[in-house]
Amino acid sequence: MIDIKLLQKDFETTANALKRKGVDAKLLDSLKTISQDAKAKRQSMEDVTAQQNKLSKEFGRYKKEGLDIAPLQKSIGELKAKKQDLEDDVRVLEEKLTSIALGVPNFPDENVPNGESEDENVVLETIGEKPSFSFEPKEHWDLGEKNGWLDFERGVKLAKSRFSAMRGVAARLERALINYMLDFNRQRGFEEWYVPFMANSNTLQGTGQLPKFEDDLFKIEDEDLYLIPTAEVSLTNLYSDEIIAVDELPLMLTSYTPCFRKEAGSAGRDTRGLIRQHQFDKVEMVAITKQEDSEEIFEKMVACASDLLTSLGLSHQKVMLCTGDLGFSAAKTIDLEVWLPGQNKYREISSISNTKEFQARRAKIRYKENKKNILAHTLNGSSLAVGRTLVAIMENYQQEDGSIKIPEVLKKYM
Repeated sequence: MIDIKLLQKDFETTANALKRKGVDAKLLDSLKTISQDAKAKRQSMEDVTAQQNKLSKEFGRYKKEGLDIAPLQKSIGELKAKKQDLEDDVRVLEEKLTSIALGVPNFPDENVPNGESEDENVVLETIGEKPSFSFEPKEHWDLGEKNGWLDFERGVKLAKSRFSAMRGVAARLERALINYMLDFNRQRGFEEWYVPFMANSNTLQGTGQLPKFEDDLFKIEDEDLYLIPTAEVSLTNLYSDEIIAVDELPLMLTSYTPCFRKEAGSAGRDTRGLIRQHQFDKVEMVAITKQEDSEEIFEKMVACASDLLTSLGLSHQKVMLCTGDLGFSAAKTIDLEVWLPGQNKYREISSISNTKEFQARRAKIRYKENKKNILAHTLNGSSLAVGRTLVAIMENYQQEDGSIKIPEVLKKYM
Protein backbone atom coordinates (compact mmCIF):
# COMPACT_ATOMS: atom_id res chain seq x y z
CA MET A 1 0.00 0.00 0.00
CA ILE A 2 1.19 3.53 -0.68
CA ASP A 3 2.36 5.63 2.26
CA ILE A 4 -0.69 7.71 3.22
CA LYS A 5 1.45 9.98 5.42
CA LEU A 6 3.62 10.76 2.39
CA LEU A 7 0.46 11.50 0.43
CA GLN A 8 -0.65 13.97 3.12
CA LYS A 9 2.78 15.54 3.46
CA ASP A 10 3.53 16.07 -0.25
CA PHE A 11 0.43 15.43 -2.34
CA GLU A 12 1.68 16.97 -5.59
CA THR A 13 4.85 14.84 -5.77
CA THR A 14 3.05 11.60 -4.91
CA ALA A 15 0.16 12.39 -7.27
CA ASN A 16 2.57 13.01 -10.15
CA ALA A 17 4.28 9.67 -9.47
CA LEU A 18 0.92 7.86 -9.49
CA LYS A 19 -0.15 9.61 -12.70
CA ARG A 20 2.89 8.00 -14.36
CA LYS A 21 1.33 4.64 -13.41
CA GLY A 22 -1.97 5.66 -15.02
CA VAL A 23 -3.95 6.43 -11.86
CA ASP A 24 -7.07 8.45 -12.70
CA ALA A 25 -7.03 12.13 -11.70
CA LYS A 26 -10.51 11.84 -10.13
CA LEU A 27 -9.28 9.09 -7.81
CA LEU A 28 -6.31 11.24 -6.82
CA ASP A 29 -8.60 14.21 -6.10
CA SER A 30 -10.79 11.94 -3.96
CA LEU A 31 -7.73 10.72 -2.07
CA LYS A 32 -6.59 14.29 -1.51
CA THR A 33 -10.00 15.47 -0.22
CA ILE A 34 -10.51 12.55 2.15
CA SER A 35 -6.90 12.75 3.33
CA GLN A 36 -7.21 16.46 4.09
CA ASP A 37 -10.56 15.96 5.85
CA ALA A 38 -9.14 13.14 7.97
CA LYS A 39 -6.09 15.21 8.87
CA ALA A 40 -8.25 18.24 9.83
CA LYS A 41 -10.66 16.13 11.91
CA ARG A 42 -7.77 14.45 13.70
CA GLN A 43 -6.26 17.85 14.53
CA SER A 44 -9.63 19.03 15.89
CA MET A 45 -9.88 15.86 17.97
CA GLU A 46 -6.40 16.44 19.40
CA ASP A 47 -7.30 20.07 20.19
CA VAL A 48 -10.45 18.97 22.02
CA THR A 49 -8.46 16.31 23.90
CA ALA A 50 -5.98 18.98 25.02
CA GLN A 51 -8.85 21.21 26.24
CA GLN A 52 -10.43 18.30 28.06
CA ASN A 53 -7.16 17.40 29.77
CA LYS A 54 -6.65 21.01 30.81
CA LEU A 55 -10.14 21.27 32.32
CA SER A 56 -9.73 17.89 34.05
CA LYS A 57 -6.71 19.28 35.90
CA GLU A 58 -8.72 22.36 36.84
CA PHE A 59 -11.52 20.10 38.07
CA GLY A 60 -9.21 18.53 40.63
CA ARG A 61 -8.12 21.94 41.87
CA TYR A 62 -11.71 23.26 42.04
CA LYS A 63 -12.80 20.27 44.08
CA LYS A 64 -9.85 20.58 46.45
CA GLU A 65 -10.50 24.27 47.04
CA GLY A 66 -14.24 23.79 47.46
CA LEU A 67 -15.17 25.84 44.39
CA ASP A 68 -18.33 25.36 42.32
CA ILE A 69 -17.54 22.45 39.95
CA ALA A 70 -20.90 22.33 38.14
CA PRO A 71 -19.97 24.66 35.20
CA LEU A 72 -16.63 22.91 34.82
CA GLN A 73 -18.30 19.51 34.95
CA LYS A 74 -20.70 20.58 32.20
CA SER A 75 -17.86 21.84 29.98
CA ILE A 76 -15.88 18.62 30.44
CA GLY A 77 -18.97 16.58 29.54
CA GLU A 78 -19.55 18.64 26.40
CA LEU A 79 -15.90 18.25 25.38
CA LYS A 80 -16.06 14.50 25.99
CA ALA A 81 -19.12 14.18 23.74
CA LYS A 82 -17.48 16.35 21.08
CA LYS A 83 -14.32 14.25 21.22
CA GLN A 84 -16.35 11.05 20.76
CA ASP A 85 -18.08 12.50 17.67
CA LEU A 86 -14.73 13.56 16.21
CA GLU A 87 -13.22 10.11 16.92
CA ASP A 88 -16.10 8.51 15.03
CA ASP A 89 -15.61 10.94 12.11
CA VAL A 90 -11.86 10.26 12.01
CA ARG A 91 -12.38 6.49 12.09
CA VAL A 92 -14.88 6.59 9.21
CA LEU A 93 -12.65 8.87 7.10
CA GLU A 94 -9.48 6.84 7.75
CA GLU A 95 -11.26 3.57 6.97
CA LYS A 96 -12.49 5.11 3.71
CA LEU A 97 -9.00 6.40 2.94
CA THR A 98 -7.46 2.98 3.59
CA SER A 99 -10.11 1.27 1.47
CA ILE A 100 -9.33 3.55 -1.49
CA ALA A 101 -5.57 3.33 -0.91
CA LEU A 102 -5.70 -0.49 -1.11
CA GLY A 103 -6.72 -0.11 -4.75
CA VAL A 104 -3.97 2.39 -5.60
CA PRO A 105 -0.83 0.94 -7.25
CA ASN A 106 2.74 1.33 -6.10
CA PHE A 107 4.83 4.35 -7.08
CA PRO A 108 7.11 3.62 -10.05
CA ASP A 109 10.84 4.09 -9.57
CA GLU A 110 12.27 7.30 -11.01
CA ASN A 111 14.39 5.34 -13.50
CA VAL A 112 11.41 3.42 -14.93
CA PRO A 113 10.75 4.75 -18.45
CA ASN A 114 7.44 6.47 -19.13
CA GLY A 115 5.10 4.71 -21.53
CA GLU A 116 1.50 3.67 -22.04
CA SER A 117 1.87 0.04 -23.14
CA GLU A 118 4.28 -2.86 -23.66
CA ASP A 119 5.22 -1.31 -26.99
CA GLU A 120 7.28 1.24 -25.05
CA ASN A 121 9.21 -1.25 -22.93
CA VAL A 122 12.99 -1.02 -23.31
CA VAL A 123 15.19 -3.96 -24.33
CA LEU A 124 18.29 -3.81 -22.14
CA GLU A 125 20.25 -6.80 -23.35
CA THR A 126 20.00 -9.88 -25.57
CA ILE A 127 21.70 -13.04 -24.33
CA GLY A 128 22.55 -16.11 -26.39
CA GLU A 129 22.23 -16.97 -30.05
CA LYS A 130 18.95 -17.85 -31.72
CA PRO A 131 19.02 -21.33 -33.25
CA SER A 132 19.10 -21.60 -37.04
CA PHE A 133 17.04 -24.19 -38.90
CA SER A 134 17.26 -25.68 -42.38
CA PHE A 135 13.49 -26.10 -42.26
CA GLU A 136 10.44 -24.08 -41.20
CA PRO A 137 10.24 -24.43 -37.38
CA LYS A 138 6.90 -25.59 -36.01
CA GLU A 139 4.98 -24.13 -33.09
CA HIS A 140 4.83 -26.09 -29.86
CA TRP A 141 1.22 -27.27 -30.21
CA ASP A 142 1.98 -28.94 -33.53
CA LEU A 143 5.12 -30.52 -32.06
CA GLY A 144 3.20 -31.60 -28.96
CA GLU A 145 0.50 -33.33 -30.94
CA LYS A 146 2.97 -34.93 -33.38
CA ASN A 147 5.06 -36.42 -30.54
CA GLY A 148 2.07 -37.37 -28.39
CA TRP A 149 3.25 -35.01 -25.62
CA LEU A 150 0.26 -32.69 -25.28
CA ASP A 151 -3.44 -33.54 -25.18
CA PHE A 152 -5.50 -30.38 -25.30
CA GLU A 153 -8.84 -32.09 -25.98
CA ARG A 154 -8.65 -34.28 -22.87
CA GLY A 155 -7.60 -31.28 -20.76
CA VAL A 156 -10.74 -29.46 -21.87
CA LYS A 157 -12.84 -32.57 -21.23
CA LEU A 158 -11.54 -32.80 -17.66
CA ALA A 159 -12.03 -29.11 -16.89
CA LYS A 160 -12.70 -26.47 -19.58
CA SER A 161 -10.84 -24.43 -22.18
CA ARG A 162 -7.34 -23.22 -21.24
CA PHE A 163 -6.62 -26.47 -19.39
CA SER A 164 -4.41 -29.16 -20.92
CA ALA A 165 -2.96 -32.56 -20.18
CA MET A 166 0.61 -33.77 -20.73
CA ARG A 167 1.70 -37.33 -21.26
CA GLY A 168 4.83 -39.42 -21.37
CA VAL A 169 8.04 -37.51 -22.05
CA ALA A 170 6.31 -34.12 -21.67
CA ALA A 171 5.06 -35.00 -18.18
CA ARG A 172 8.54 -36.19 -17.21
CA LEU A 173 10.16 -33.10 -18.73
CA GLU A 174 7.79 -30.83 -16.78
CA ARG A 175 8.84 -32.59 -13.55
CA ALA A 176 12.51 -32.50 -14.56
CA LEU A 177 12.34 -28.75 -15.13
CA ILE A 178 10.78 -28.16 -11.70
CA ASN A 179 13.53 -30.14 -9.97
CA TYR A 180 16.28 -28.51 -12.01
CA MET A 181 14.99 -25.00 -11.31
CA LEU A 182 14.71 -25.61 -7.57
CA ASP A 183 18.23 -27.05 -7.44
CA PHE A 184 19.58 -24.14 -9.48
CA ASN A 185 17.96 -21.60 -7.14
CA ARG A 186 19.21 -23.39 -4.02
CA GLN A 187 22.75 -23.19 -5.37
CA ARG A 188 22.22 -19.41 -5.69
CA GLY A 189 21.32 -19.11 -2.00
CA PHE A 190 17.52 -19.49 -2.06
CA GLU A 191 16.00 -21.66 0.65
CA GLU A 192 13.46 -24.14 -0.69
CA TRP A 193 9.93 -24.11 0.76
CA TYR A 194 6.79 -26.14 0.17
CA VAL A 195 3.71 -23.99 0.76
CA PRO A 196 -0.10 -24.30 0.59
CA PHE A 197 -1.68 -23.90 -2.81
CA MET A 198 -4.54 -21.93 -1.25
CA ALA A 199 -4.50 -18.62 0.59
CA ASN A 200 -6.98 -16.61 2.63
CA SER A 201 -8.12 -13.09 1.75
CA ASN A 202 -5.82 -11.43 4.28
CA THR A 203 -2.82 -13.14 2.69
CA LEU A 204 -3.86 -12.10 -0.82
CA GLN A 205 -4.43 -8.54 0.33
CA GLY A 206 -0.89 -8.51 1.75
CA THR A 207 0.72 -8.97 -1.67
CA GLY A 208 -1.80 -6.84 -3.58
CA GLN A 209 -4.02 -9.38 -5.35
CA LEU A 210 -7.02 -8.29 -3.25
CA PRO A 211 -9.18 -6.32 -3.41
CA LYS A 212 -8.35 -5.07 -6.91
CA PHE A 213 -7.85 -8.36 -8.77
CA GLU A 214 -10.48 -10.62 -7.23
CA ASP A 215 -12.03 -11.30 -10.65
CA ASP A 216 -8.81 -13.04 -11.73
CA LEU A 217 -8.81 -15.46 -8.78
CA PHE A 218 -10.47 -18.86 -8.34
CA LYS A 219 -12.48 -18.66 -5.08
CA ILE A 220 -13.31 -21.71 -2.96
CA GLU A 221 -17.06 -21.74 -2.37
CA ASP A 222 -18.18 -20.99 1.22
CA GLU A 223 -14.57 -20.63 2.38
CA ASP A 224 -12.26 -17.64 2.91
CA LEU A 225 -9.82 -19.35 0.55
CA TYR A 226 -8.59 -18.84 -2.99
CA LEU A 227 -6.34 -20.93 -5.24
CA ILE A 228 -3.05 -19.04 -5.39
CA PRO A 229 -2.14 -17.20 -8.63
CA THR A 230 1.58 -17.43 -7.80
CA ALA A 231 3.84 -18.70 -4.99
CA GLU A 232 4.80 -15.06 -4.41
CA VAL A 233 1.60 -14.82 -2.35
CA SER A 234 2.52 -17.66 -0.01
CA LEU A 235 6.26 -17.06 0.26
CA THR A 236 6.01 -13.32 0.96
CA ASN A 237 3.28 -13.74 3.55
CA LEU A 238 5.21 -16.38 5.48
CA TYR A 239 6.54 -13.35 7.37
CA SER A 240 3.38 -11.21 7.46
CA ASP A 241 2.72 -9.38 10.73
CA GLU A 242 6.24 -10.24 11.95
CA ILE A 243 9.28 -8.27 13.04
CA ILE A 244 12.40 -9.96 11.67
CA ALA A 245 15.80 -9.71 13.34
CA VAL A 246 18.06 -7.73 11.04
CA ASP A 247 20.79 -10.40 11.09
CA GLU A 248 18.32 -12.84 9.46
CA LEU A 249 18.12 -10.67 6.34
CA PRO A 250 18.06 -11.09 3.46
CA LEU A 251 15.56 -13.93 3.41
CA MET A 252 15.89 -15.66 0.02
CA LEU A 253 13.08 -18.13 -0.68
CA THR A 254 12.10 -20.40 -3.56
CA SER A 255 9.18 -22.75 -4.10
CA TYR A 256 7.40 -24.76 -6.75
CA THR A 257 3.61 -24.45 -6.92
CA PRO A 258 0.90 -24.82 -9.50
CA CYS A 259 -0.69 -21.42 -10.18
CA PHE A 260 -4.33 -20.72 -10.94
CA ARG A 261 -5.63 -17.67 -12.83
CA LYS A 262 -8.92 -16.94 -14.53
CA GLU A 263 -7.03 -14.79 -17.04
CA ALA A 264 -9.83 -12.22 -16.90
CA GLY A 265 -9.54 -9.78 -19.77
CA SER A 266 -7.40 -12.09 -21.93
CA ALA A 267 -10.19 -13.45 -24.13
CA GLY A 268 -8.87 -14.23 -27.59
CA ARG A 269 -5.20 -14.06 -26.54
CA ASP A 270 -3.03 -17.20 -26.91
CA THR A 271 -6.05 -19.48 -27.18
CA ARG A 272 -3.88 -22.29 -28.58
CA GLY A 273 -1.16 -24.09 -26.68
CA LEU A 274 0.38 -23.65 -23.25
CA ILE A 275 1.25 -19.94 -23.18
CA ARG A 276 -1.85 -18.71 -21.35
CA GLN A 277 -3.50 -21.39 -19.19
CA HIS A 278 -5.80 -21.31 -16.17
CA GLN A 279 -3.44 -23.75 -14.40
CA PHE A 280 0.32 -23.76 -14.85
CA ASP A 281 3.46 -24.69 -12.94
CA LYS A 282 5.97 -22.11 -11.78
CA VAL A 283 9.10 -21.98 -9.65
CA GLU A 284 9.19 -18.68 -7.78
CA MET A 285 11.88 -16.60 -6.09
CA VAL A 286 11.04 -14.20 -3.25
CA ALA A 287 13.36 -12.00 -1.23
CA ILE A 288 12.71 -10.00 1.95
CA THR A 289 15.52 -7.58 2.66
CA LYS A 290 16.72 -4.36 4.22
CA GLN A 291 15.70 -1.28 2.29
CA GLU A 292 19.23 -0.29 1.30
CA ASP A 293 19.99 -3.79 -0.06
CA SER A 294 16.95 -4.34 -2.28
CA GLU A 295 18.46 -3.02 -5.52
CA GLU A 296 21.45 -5.36 -5.19
CA ILE A 297 19.12 -8.30 -4.47
CA PHE A 298 17.01 -7.31 -7.48
CA GLU A 299 20.04 -7.58 -9.77
CA LYS A 300 20.93 -10.98 -8.27
CA MET A 301 17.42 -12.28 -8.94
CA VAL A 302 17.49 -11.08 -12.54
CA ALA A 303 20.90 -12.73 -13.00
CA CYS A 304 19.65 -15.99 -11.45
CA ALA A 305 16.71 -16.32 -13.85
CA SER A 306 18.81 -15.22 -16.83
CA ASP A 307 21.60 -17.67 -16.03
CA LEU A 308 19.02 -20.44 -15.68
CA LEU A 309 17.82 -19.76 -19.23
CA THR A 310 21.42 -19.65 -20.47
CA SER A 311 22.13 -23.02 -18.84
CA LEU A 312 19.21 -24.44 -20.85
CA GLY A 313 20.69 -22.98 -24.05
CA LEU A 314 17.76 -20.61 -24.59
CA SER A 315 18.29 -17.20 -26.18
CA HIS A 316 16.48 -14.45 -24.28
CA GLN A 317 16.37 -10.73 -23.68
CA LYS A 318 16.08 -8.51 -20.62
CA VAL A 319 13.35 -5.92 -20.90
CA MET A 320 12.69 -2.96 -18.59
CA LEU A 321 8.95 -2.42 -18.30
CA CYS A 322 7.63 1.09 -18.83
CA THR A 323 5.17 2.70 -16.41
CA GLY A 324 2.14 1.68 -18.46
CA ASP A 325 3.08 -2.02 -18.38
CA LEU A 326 4.26 -2.12 -14.77
CA GLY A 327 2.32 -4.39 -12.41
CA PHE A 328 0.13 -3.11 -9.58
CA SER A 329 2.59 -3.84 -6.73
CA ALA A 330 5.83 -3.27 -8.62
CA ALA A 331 8.05 -0.21 -8.36
CA LYS A 332 10.35 -1.69 -11.00
CA THR A 333 10.24 -4.80 -13.18
CA ILE A 334 12.57 -6.51 -15.60
CA ASP A 335 11.00 -9.16 -17.79
CA LEU A 336 12.95 -11.98 -19.36
CA GLU A 337 11.63 -12.90 -22.79
CA VAL A 338 12.66 -16.20 -24.35
CA TRP A 339 13.03 -16.75 -28.10
CA LEU A 340 10.32 -18.96 -29.63
CA PRO A 341 11.31 -19.83 -33.20
CA GLY A 342 7.89 -21.31 -34.01
CA GLN A 343 6.29 -17.95 -33.24
CA ASN A 344 9.34 -16.03 -34.52
CA LYS A 345 9.29 -13.72 -31.52
CA TYR A 346 10.43 -13.28 -27.92
CA ARG A 347 7.80 -14.09 -25.30
CA GLU A 348 7.78 -13.36 -21.56
CA ILE A 349 8.97 -16.25 -19.40
CA SER A 350 9.88 -14.43 -16.18
CA SER A 351 9.08 -11.16 -14.41
CA ILE A 352 11.36 -9.97 -11.60
CA SER A 353 9.97 -7.09 -9.54
CA ASN A 354 11.06 -4.91 -6.64
CA THR A 355 7.94 -3.80 -4.74
CA LYS A 356 10.01 -1.90 -2.16
CA GLU A 357 7.91 -1.37 1.01
CA PHE A 358 4.54 -1.54 -0.82
CA GLN A 359 3.72 -5.16 0.07
CA ALA A 360 5.48 -4.96 3.44
CA ARG A 361 3.21 -2.08 4.49
CA ARG A 362 0.11 -4.09 3.55
CA ALA A 363 1.39 -7.32 5.13
CA LYS A 364 3.13 -5.65 8.12
CA ILE A 365 6.56 -7.17 7.38
CA ARG A 366 9.19 -5.31 9.38
CA TYR A 367 12.73 -5.71 10.68
CA LYS A 368 14.30 -4.27 13.80
CA GLU A 369 17.46 -2.22 13.49
CA ASN A 370 18.87 0.13 16.14
CA LYS A 371 15.76 -0.56 18.24
CA LYS A 372 13.55 0.79 15.45
CA ASN A 373 10.97 -1.15 13.43
CA ILE A 374 11.48 -0.58 9.69
CA LEU A 375 9.34 -1.78 6.78
CA ALA A 376 11.19 -4.40 4.76
CA HIS A 377 11.53 -4.39 0.98
CA THR A 378 10.05 -7.41 -0.80
CA LEU A 379 10.98 -8.74 -4.24
CA ASN A 380 9.61 -11.55 -6.37
CA GLY A 381 10.36 -13.23 -9.66
CA SER A 382 9.54 -16.26 -11.78
CA SER A 383 12.39 -18.71 -12.05
CA LEU A 384 10.80 -19.84 -14.26
CA ALA A 385 7.30 -20.34 -15.63
CA VAL A 386 7.67 -24.08 -16.19
CA GLY A 387 5.14 -24.56 -18.99
CA ARG A 388 6.62 -21.71 -21.01
CA THR A 389 10.09 -23.19 -20.50
CA LEU A 390 8.76 -26.49 -21.84
CA VAL A 391 7.38 -24.60 -24.85
CA ALA A 392 10.76 -22.90 -25.41
CA ILE A 393 12.62 -26.23 -25.27
CA MET A 394 10.19 -27.85 -27.70
CA GLU A 395 10.53 -25.06 -30.25
CA ASN A 396 14.28 -24.41 -29.88
CA TYR A 397 15.34 -28.07 -29.75
CA GLN A 398 13.05 -29.38 -32.50
CA GLN A 399 14.54 -31.48 -35.29
CA GLU A 400 13.54 -31.65 -38.93
CA ASP A 401 11.67 -34.93 -38.41
CA GLY A 402 9.62 -33.32 -35.62
CA SER A 403 11.46 -34.99 -32.75
CA ILE A 404 12.77 -32.92 -29.85
CA LYS A 405 16.17 -33.08 -28.18
CA ILE A 406 16.56 -32.74 -24.42
CA PRO A 407 18.99 -30.05 -23.12
CA GLU A 408 22.13 -31.62 -21.66
CA VAL A 409 21.59 -30.24 -18.12
CA LEU A 410 18.18 -31.94 -17.90
CA LYS A 411 19.17 -35.44 -18.99
CA LYS A 412 20.03 -36.63 -15.47
CA TYR A 413 16.63 -35.36 -14.28
CA MET A 414 14.86 -37.42 -16.93
